[in-house]
Amino acid sequence: MFSITVRDHVMIAHSFRGEVFGPAQRLHGATFVVDATFRRPGLDADNLVVDIGLATRELRALLGELNYRNLDDEPEFAGVNTSTEFLAKVIADRLAGRVNEGLLGEGARGLEGITVTLHESHVAWASYERAL
Repeated sequence: MFSITVRDHVMIAHSFRGEVFGPAQRLHGATFVVDATFRRPGLDADNLVVDIGLATRELRALLGELNYRNLDDEPEFAGVNTSTEFLAKVIADRLAGRVNEGLLGEGARGLEGITVTLHESHVAWASYERAL
């Protein structure tokens, strides 16, 4: 299986509901380093997994929709604990939508999967992996 990963970052604010979250129940900020890994069993006609420029552009555009937002104020996240794991899935699903819309080029149609990893720090991160 071949893969390529592009990286960016996003800064958000949010709070959590539930005693398990301790002080994170209060409003706080988070900066995530975001890795998006695209996978396919064989390379396309140009010997690529996916066009790295298009993948980078689309990840940046997608993260721009979340950047500098208080997720507690966003209607789509109302009443949801926007954990690192949850946000990894949101980003992966949105990237998959962009692949399906053709925004990562025709070569991306051969992709079989995406994994999104959000790094909370140098010692903690969470991922979500999905098929295409």
